[in-house]
Amino acid sequence: MQKTWDDAVARWLIEKADKASLKSDRCILRWLDPYLSGLSISSITRPIIDSLTHRKIASGAANGTVNRMLALLRSILIRASVDWEWLPTVPKVRLLREPVRRVRYLTKSQAESLLLQLPSHLADMTAFSLSTGLRKSNVIGLCWSQVDLPRRLAWIHPDQSKTRKAIAVPLNLDATRIVSLQLGKHPVRVFSYRGSPVAQVTTAAWYKALRRCGIDDFRWHDLRHTWASWHVQNGTPLNVLQELGGWESAQMVRRYAHFSASHLAEYASRLPPLIVESR
Repeated sequence: MQKTWDDAVARWLIEKADKASLKSDRCILRWLDPYLSGLSISSITRPIIDSLTHRKIASGAANGTVNRMLALLRSILIRASVDWEWLPTVPKVRLLREPVRRVRYLTKSQAESLLLQLPSHLADMTAFSLSTGLRKSNVIGLCWSQVDLPRRLAWIHPDQSKTRKAIAVPLNLDATRIVSLQLGKHPVRVFSYRGSPVAQVTTAAWYKALRRCGIDDFRWHDLRHTWASWHVQNGTPLNVLQELGGWESAQMVRRYAHFSASHLAEYASRLPPLIVESR
C-alpha cells in the first residue's frame, strides 16, 4: 500500500517529539496540509515542490520563511527515503537565496539608556540577558534549582536547550548581582512580577521603552547578539564564545568575527612599508 504524506508527517512527529523547534515545525506542516494531505509520498515531485515555493512567496513570506518550509519538507522526504525506505529517490529541493543581514546590537550607551526606561522587572531580565547571552525562553524559565550563587554559576538543562545539550552559564558580577536581587520574590522562578512568574517580556512596556530611546528594528533576541558582539569586541576568542553561547557549530559564531581583527593585526603589519616621496 502506498504511503501518503499524512503517514510521513505522523511518523515524523513521533520520531521528532523531543525536537526543540517542533512547535515551529507543526506550524509549517499545518500550512502544507491543504496542498499535500492525501497525496502519496512518491507523487511529491519537483513541480509540486516548486508550486509550494511559489505559493509561499505569493503569500508575502520572506525567503528565510520559505526556506524553513522547504528544509522541513526536504528532511521528511529524505527520512522517508533513507530511513523508512518508502521512496526510491528524493526530488531535489532548491532553497532560495537569503539576504545576509547585519548583526543588530546595542552600544553600551544605548543599552544603559534602555535599562533606565524599562520597568524594574524587565530591566533586570534585560540586563541578565546582556550579561549571559541566554535565549528568551531560558531567561523566562530560569528556576532557582538551576542557580548556584556561591559558585556564580547557572545551567540550562538539555531539554531546555535549542541544541538539546546542557549549557553551563558562568555568572559575571552583573549577572550575580541581578540574580541576588531576586531572592525571596518567588519560590521557584528567578524572575517574577508581583509574585507571579514572568510569562512574557516583549510587552507594550518593552516596545515603548525602545521608542523612547530611539532604538528601531530591535528584537529581544538581539540582546543575545549584543552580548556576543560585546564579547568579541573585548577579545573573547570565537571558540570560547561558541561554548559560552551553546552554539552547535562554529559557523554560527562566525557572524561576529568582523567585530575583532586583533588576531590579524600581526599579519597585516608584515607587509613592507611603502616610501612615498613628497612632491
